[in-house]
Amino acid sequence: MNIYIIIAGIIIFGIGYAVAYWVKGKIASQKIKAAENEANKIIEEAKIKSDAITKEAQIEAKDKLFRMKSDFDNENKETRAELKKREKRLIQKEESIDSKLEQIERRDREISRKETILQKREENIERSEVQHNELIEEQKKQLERVSDLTAEQAKELLIRAMENEARHDAAKLIKKIESEAKEEADKKAKNIISTAIQRYAGEFVAERTVSVVQLPNDEMKGRIIGREGRNIRALEAATGIDLIIDDTPEAVILSGFNPVRREVARISLMRLISDGRIHPARIEDIVKKVELEVDQTIKEAGEQAAFDLGVHGINSELIKYIGRLKFRTSYAQNVLQHSIEVGFFTGIMASELGLSSKLARRMGLLHDIGKAIDHEVEGPHAVIGANLSKKFGEAPKVVHAIAAHHEDIQPSSVYAYLVQAADGLSGARPGARKELLENYIKRLEDLEKIANSFNGVSNTYAIQAGRELRVIVESGIISDEDSVMLSRDIAKKIEESLVFPGQIKVIVIRETRAVEYANK
Repeated sequence: MNIYIIIAGIIIFGIGYAVAYWVKGKIASQKIKAAENEANKIIEEAKIKSDAITKEAQIEAKDKLFRMKSDFDNENKETRAELKKREKRLIQKEESIDSKLEQIERRDREISRKETILQKREENIERSEVQHNELIEEQKKQLERVSDLTAEQAKELLIRAMENEARHDAAKLIKKIESEAKEEADKKAKNIISTAIQRYAGEFVAERTVSVVQLPNDEMKGRIIGREGRNIRALEAATGIDLIIDDTPEAVILSGFNPVRREVARISLMRLISDGRIHPARIEDIVKKVELEVDQTIKEAGEQAAFDLGVHGINSELIKYIGRLKFRTSYAQNVLQHSIEVGFFTGIMASELGLSSKLARRMGLLHDIGKAIDHEVEGPHAVIGANLSKKFGEAPKVVHAIAAHHEDIQPSSVYAYLVQAADGLSGARPGARKELLENYIKRLEDLEKIANSFNGVSNTYAIQAGRELRVIVESGIISDEDSVMLSRDIAKKIEESLVFPGQIKVIVIRETRAVEYANK
């Protein structure tokens, strides 16, 4: 029975196992089908999404392609427009070049035509000159054949016939003589200047290199000389100035080319005389004190000059050289005052021309700075002043204007010419330099008198401080040709009759006036 139960149990277990296996397979197949369905569903959804993404990508690609095509079309359109503009400009330039070429060709043809006309005119002029010369020769022969006239009458006719020829030849000679005169002018001018310097040197030294100190009495001369001349030797050694003690009553002469040293010696001697204690030690002490005072005076004079002109930034050593000009004169004109005047004039003219008046005033103030040391350094004062200014840091324009104000070098700037003009204005001003008013007026009267001595002159005016002479003539007596000869004759007579510096410009003015009155 147990076996049956066991067998039955085994059968039941096998049936149960089979049923379970079947159920499991059924469940597995259902799961597989469900999984397959799910997979199919996912695949379908993936396909749908893939199709959608593909469509979107295609649309986006088409969109991008459309935009690129649109941009390309726009760029292409702009490029074509630019090319058309360039093509249009090139066409216009070609047309302009063609028109210019046509104008040039027309001008060439016109020039050729004018050259032909000028050649014909030249030929006609040459023929006219030949005919003119033949007529003159014929007239000369006719005059020679005249036998029933007196010698004076024949001479008068011959002179009248040859007058025009002589004037023509005279005009040619004038040009020739002027060119030859310019070539010889430099040599003759140097000779004249050297002669004038030689004649004037003695008078200049006597008047410009000495100072006179008045003494209270003649006994003071002995005290100045001292025992065995020790006082005068000490004073000369300390100041570098020669003391001349001669028979001149109550006066001592100080002689020296250095005006600053001469001023130091003059003040020192006056203080020694007023003090009364004159001996070598006292002399050296006084001279040292006076030198310091004069140096301070020089510095203050230079600073005052720069302040008056509104010029700043000048080197302090250069200021001292400016102050030294206070003790220097040129043709009795104080050089410092002259420099200040030139500075003002140059600044005014520069302002009128729209230039820097401050720079111009600086040039004018420094233009004669070389005269402060021209007795110590060899060369023209303009070149010395230029080198001195360059040494103390002045600008190249200032240095050039100083060097060129007497044309020791060729002027190359407007400022240089302004300094030249201002220098001439300050020096030429009546009364600025050594010339008495009576002599000045007499010279102007002599100029006008010379011009009035010629036939046909109605009025004469001497202007520009006697540097220009304007002569008004009567048009009925003096012709245009005669006015040219008259100006030369007046200039020649002035050269022969008067002594004057520089040059005098002679201007002959001729005019014709027609006057009529309306009456009722």
